[in-house]
Amino acid sequence: MYRFDPRIQLPKIVTRYFPKALWRLPGNQKRVVLTFDDGPIPEVTPWVLKLLKEENIKACFFCVGENVKRNPEVFQQVIDAGHQIGNHTFNHMQGLKNTTEAYFENIEKAASYIDSKLMRPPHGWLRKSQYQKVIKSYQMVMWDIISRDYDAKSSPQKVIDNVLNFVRPGSIIIFHDSLKAEKNLKVALPIVIKKLKEEGYQFTLLPETNEAKVAS
Repeated sequence: MYRFDPRIQLPKIVTRYFPKALWRLPGNQKRVVLTFDDGPIPEVTPWVLKLLKEENIKACFFCVGENVKRNPEVFQQVIDAGHQIGNHTFNHMQGLKNTTEAYFENIEKAASYIDSKLMRPPHGWLRKSQYQKVIKSYQMVMWDIISRDYDAKSSPQKVIDNVLNFVRPGSIIIFHDSLKAEKNLKVALPIVIKKLKEEGYQFTLLPETNEAKVAS
């Protein structure tokens, strides 16, 4: 039976509020997408890239523009490795704390460093007017599972459980290539990948058009 936990997944009422966002992949194939938010940074991103190369997995990195500006060499490593990139605003801007105009300007500033039509709003919360403006120019990507690797009160085992207890065909899973997540990430991610492979899941990339929407 499919489980639900609002700490790991956003409630259906929220997914319906943003119907043109991509929440998970369509269909019943045992495939998932690994995504990484908040990088790139030299302390964590190269480690993630090394692991993904060893596991022959491609993922999507939703990058913060100012981190790309600070760490262009690390950003180029992500691109050279064949991973997808996405826009995570220039300085991790929260939509609810800013006007629609300021929010979109921040996304466009990030876009001057990040050439992608994939966009993920930090924290997943934004105004309806911001959502309506963003989807005219970008494929908004949300998630089916957030690992909560960034949570200082969490543990690697809890992060592992957050993913493995709630994964389902089509899940879009969030990890973070950030300093806050590093301790949990470096223990949990290899185990999650191993277990998902054992369960028959394949790792794939995100569709880069807004044709496939799953909001439930």
